[in-house]
Amino acid sequence: MNSFLNNKNFRRFATGGLLSAAGDVFFYLAFMTYASQMHNYSLAISLIAISEAVPKFLEIFAGYLADKSNHKFRSIVLTALLRCLLYALAALLLASKVDQWKLLLAIITINFLSDLCGSYSSGLIVPLVVDLVGQDNFGEAEGFVSGTKQIIDVLAQFAGAGLILVLSYAALAWINSLTFLIAAVLFALVSRKTGPVHATTNKTPAFWQTMRQAYQQTQKQSGLLTIILVLAVINASLTAIEPLFSITLAAHKNSMVILSYSFTLALTNVAAAIGAAVGSIFGQKIFCSVNIFNLASLTALSSLLTTLSLFYHNGWLTAAWFSLLAALASAVSIKMTQWLVTSVDRQILASTVGLLNTILMAASPLITTLVTTISSLSLTWAIISLLALEVAALAVLIALNQRLRLSQPNK
Repeated sequence: MNSFLNNKNFRRFATGGLLSAAGDVFFYLAFMTYASQMHNYSLAISLIAISEAVPKFLEIFAGYLADKSNHKFRSIVLTALLRCLLYALAALLLASKVDQWKLLLAIITINFLSDLCGSYSSGLIVPLVVDLVGQDNFGEAEGFVSGTKQIIDVLAQFAGAGLILVLSYAALAWINSLTFLIAAVLFALVSRKTGPVHATTNKTPAFWQTMRQAYQQTQKQSGLLTIILVLAVINASLTAIEPLFSITLAAHKNSMVILSYSFTLALTNVAAAIGAAVGSIFGQKIFCSVNIFNLASLTALSSLLTTLSLFYHNGWLTAAWFSLLAALASAVSIKMTQWLVTSVDRQILASTVGLLNTILMAASPLITTLVTTISSLSLTWAIISLLALEVAALAVLIALNQRLRLSQPNK
C-alpha cells in the first residue's frame, strides 16, 4: 500500500492494470450472458471456457517473449493499444447483424488473442514493477495490486450484472476497449517519467536455454523448487475444492445449505475473495517474520482442514476455512514471487515467473478433473483422495522445513 500511495509512477502503472481488469470482467459477463442465450448454450460456454484457459498454459512462452523485449514499456503500451482495437472490433461485430455462431466464433478469437496479449503483458509487468518500486518492496506492491484486483473483480461482477440490464453487449465491449486505451495512456505517462532505463542490453538466450538457466538458478535456492511444486498441489486443491463444495452442497442440502443453495455458494465465493484480498494486501506485513516454509505449511494445513469440513458436511465451517485458505495461499504466493525476484537474474525473470505460473496452472485442471471424476462415482472417495494429496503436501513441507530449519533464512 505504501508503494501505491507514495510512488506516483507505480500508482499510475497499477491503476492502468486495475482499470483494464475491471473492463475485462464487464465484457466476460456480457459474453457469457450472450452465449447462455444461444440454442446450443452448453457448447458455446464450453468454447469460451477453453479459449479462456489455453492462454494461461502459454505463460511460459509469453514470459520468454517478454524477456526478449528490448523496450518493455513501449511493448506494454502497444499491447494495451492492440487490446483496445481488438475489443473495438468486438463492439462493431456485436452491433452488426452477423449470424450468431459466426459472431460467437469471431468474438472467441478476439478474446483469445486479447488473452494472449494479456499473458505477454503479465510477463512485462513483473520486471517493470521491480524497476518502479525496487525488489525489496516488490512483494508489498504486488500484494496490494493483487488484493485490490480481487476486490475490483467482486465489485465489477455486481456492477457488470447491473450494466447488462441497461446496456447492450456492444456498449460493454466499447467500455472494455476504453479501459485499455486509458491503461495505454497511463503506461505511456509512466514511461515518459521513468525514461529508457528498462531497455534490455543483453540478448536473451534461446527458449530452452533460458528455461534451463531458470531451473538452475531456482535450484541454487535451497527448497525453492520443492516449494513451487508443493504450492502447485495446494493451488490445485484450492481450485478443486470449489466444484467439490458445490457437489457436496447439492448432496447434503439439509445439513449444509445456509438460507438457500445459491446464497451458500455466493457466501462461500465472497468469503474466499475477501480472504484472498486480505492475504494479498496485508499478508506481507502480517507474515513478515514467518519464513516461507512455515507459511506454506500453514497453507497446506488450512487446505486439509477445509476439505475435512466438507467431509463433515458443515457449510459455515467450510466457508470460514475456505476464506482462511485463500488468504494464506495469496500471502505465500506473493512471498514466493518475492523470493524469485531477489534470486533470479533480471534478464530471465519474466521467463521464470511464466514457468512458475504454467506449473501452477497445469496442476489445477489435472487434480480438479481427477477429483470431480471420482466424485461422479463416490463423493466420499473424492474427498478422501483430495485429503490424501493435502496430507502428502503437508508432510513434504514439514520434512523440508525440518531439514532446512537451521540454514534457511527467512523469505
